[in-house]
Amino acid sequence: MSDDAMAGPDVAHLEGMAALLEASGQYRVLRRVGTHSPVDVPAGTRTRIGVLLDLETTGLDPQKDEIIEMAMLPFTYGLDGTVYSVGEAFSQLRQPSRPIPPTITALTGLTDKAVAGHRIDPAEVARFVAPAALVIAHNASFDRPFAEAFCDAFVAKPWACSLQGVDWAVEGFEGSKLGYLAMKHGLFFDGHRAVHDCQATLQILARPLFRSGITALARLLENARRPSWRIWAVEAPFHHKDTLKARGYRWNGEANGNPKAWYIDVAEDAQEAECAFLCESIYGRPVEPLARRVTAYERFSIRG
Repeated sequence: MSDDAMAGPDVAHLEGMAALLEASGQYRVLRRVGTHSPVDVPAGTRTRIGVLLDLETTGLDPQKDEIIEMAMLPFTYGLDGTVYSVGEAFSQLRQPSRPIPPTITALTGLTDKAVAGHRIDPAEVARFVAPAALVIAHNASFDRPFAEAFCDAFVAKPWACSLQGVDWAVEGFEGSKLGYLAMKHGLFFDGHRAVHDCQATLQILARPLFRSGITALARLLENARRPSWRIWAVEAPFHHKDTLKARGYRWNGEANGNPKAWYIDVAEDAQEAECAFLCESIYGRPVEPLARRVTAYERFSIRG
């Protein structure tokens, strides 16, 4: 084997080939998600620590299903949405109390053998997340309830959702799934493993949006700072459950001090319209739905 072959591929040569393919107009080249190149922080710039979180679980219900993989990726960002540097990832497996369903193994590649004997220490997780000013997940409505049930450190943190917190359609995207967003940015990654999902999400958030030109992180921070309203469809007729679910309502069946009812979080300026929808389409009469103001500290949390 030649010394050149042992040295690995010539990245500059490969990039030249990719540029030729793209210049032809006949090809698009996807690049593997890599590490984020650090950017110098300008003097006087205020920065914060963010943590991207992704979980793999045995199912969708945080009341009965369990975490089997947790990844957290810390990064330093400016208040304007610039990503400056990325820290070392936390990535650990966990053996659940019951066998992993075959559908989950097919999705994630995680088997009972792969997670056997592994555990995640909640105290170690708490120490890792302690410096974070914000926790971000690409489906915080899913990840936050699982994270809070596992470690109380997540309860007091503000959260943002890169799936819902950026209006991807307005920015020219036809979908918001992570794999699609990565592809539209010319990236690919090994999906449905927690640390890879974190790395891909950060790469997407760090890049300018197609139409507005600001970074996706800047838009996410802007929306996370805005209060919203949680509206409860208390005692909604059972036959309307599919209508509520299709509209984005979630069911709270947990004894957590909140109503056992369907609920939704909407923007502050959409509260009146959502209440009108409940009156007209669900209750069929004038009612005053239970509503409460929500900030990033409560958003996506069933405890909120």
